[in-house]
Amino acid sequence: MMLSTLHEMQIKKYKVATLLFLFFTGLTLMSCQHQYPKNITGIAFEKSPLVNSQVRLLDAKGKTLHGLTDAQDRYFFSLHNITAPLLISVSTGPASDCVVNSRLRPICMSVLVDQFSKESIQIANINPLTDRLVSDVSVMKGFIGPQQWINSNSVGDIQQDWIDQSRLFLKRGFGDAFVSAKLTDGKNFNPATYSADQHDIAASVFSLIHHNRNYDNNSGETGHTTLADISFRPIVGLFPSGEYEPLNFFRAHDEFNKIKKAKLRIFIVGDSTSAVYEQLRFPRMGWGQAFAEKFLNRDDVVIVVGSRAGRSSRDFYNGRWFAQMEPLIQPGDYLLINHGHNDQNCDALKPIRGAADVMNLCTYPNDDLGQPQFPLEKPEMSFQHSLENYLQLARKKSAIPILFTPTTRIKNAVGLQNVPVVTSHYTRKSDEKHYRYVGDYSKTIREVAIKNQVPLIDLETASIQFVNSLQDSDWKDYWLVVDENHYPFYANGMQGSRQLPDGTHFQKKGAEVMAELVSQLILQNSELAKLSEKLFNQ
Repeated sequence: MMLSTLHEMQIKKYKVATLLFLFFTGLTLMSCQHQYPKNITGIAFEKSPLVNSQVRLLDAKGKTLHGLTDAQDRYFFSLHNITAPLLISVSTGPASDCVVNSRLRPICMSVLVDQFSKESIQIANINPLTDRLVSDVSVMKGFIGPQQWINSNSVGDIQQDWIDQSRLFLKRGFGDAFVSAKLTDGKNFNPATYSADQHDIAASVFSLIHHNRNYDNNSGETGHTTLADISFRPIVGLFPSGEYEPLNFFRAHDEFNKIKKAKLRIFIVGDSTSAVYEQLRFPRMGWGQAFAEKFLNRDDVVIVVGSRAGRSSRDFYNGRWFAQMEPLIQPGDYLLINHGHNDQNCDALKPIRGAADVMNLCTYPNDDLGQPQFPLEKPEMSFQHSLENYLQLARKKSAIPILFTPTTRIKNAVGLQNVPVVTSHYTRKSDEKHYRYVGDYSKTIREVAIKNQVPLIDLETASIQFVNSLQDSDWKDYWLVVDENHYPFYANGMQGSRQLPDGTHFQKKGAEVMAELVSQLILQNSELAKLSEKLFNQ
């Protein structure tokens, strides 16, 4: 009996042990099955949903998957035989166009999935902030921007400190904005993995951000990701990696409402001479920024400065800088067109960047008879045609275009950075340089204004008269010649310092003078009487 009872007890223990083994083995197997997600999905959103856009997944072993976003701006992939880390990219047009600037570029963004979650479905949203995170890591890997990393078809090695650093920069730049928008755990909000029920709140932040990819001068391809607030104040733009300038959510939200509700909006498109700059570059300032600040206390008039440093009339459009402004334009608004400086980048013999300049930036001025000049079947390379593109875009929106000649450079008759200055916005035949066509850019602007019956602001003539009214080197108080002891950014021979005076761009005092000249020229122009009344009769 005792042996039998003992045997029965042993059998029972064995059965219990077996059951426990099977139970915990089952749990382990279940845990293994759910250790990695089976599928991946996410929302593709810039300022609006990216519906029916191309999506590409690249995994750690070089495997690629292709798909489309659906009507709810979502994409979906199975993760069967897919290995992390992943690079996932989206484009609203051909993905091959994500590096180009010679024709209108689609919206292109990306997200990095460095490791899989333990959920059954991996979330990987794609938006302006995830694209900047990818951009930061891509630069640390030695690429000029995220698209070059994507196009390499290799995820490659990724150091954890690169990811940690990029996320830290993002947190410092947007943490307070996420909290202000009332996103769950705002300080630690992750734009890649937020849940669908938070999308409307997240979108309220994304809608206040202008997203784009910069231009790489040497290659002519797109470079690092840039972000600016709704009024085009840079958040990240000067450097391809590094600290963000924080997004002020409440200010941006208030300014967005003012832009939408104002009785009149004045948009400035142009180059570095009229642009808004990063705080760390102060006292550098564009005249457009100074002009806008003259009317900060008015609710009925809003001035939006979308100008971008380094851009010509052609690639300001192709590079999607104008596309950031276009949805904000309403009937009766004004479009101030201030291009010309960078359209002169047509020297094919210029070391390193000559070919890229001609391909992307260059437009050719009219000939001596006022006729457009451009290569066969490339009318977009005519400065006149490029300017007329903006006239058409403005009129399509029932807005009123105004053409500007560019501000003067500090260049005298023999090309030295000295006074008295003369016009320098022209190209001539030269043995040292190769221009396919030569001519006068300011003259072309005047001709386009007459041909298209558009008001003209001759800012070049006014700025020449101003600088030539000064004594000797007094121009250095207005153009960018900065004491690096007061402004450390300009130390070590930086352009704009006393060691390397910049006779093209302005410091605050000069930008304010140029803005005042613009105001006077508007007041003096009988074609702009209605604008004068709205702007200056306070």
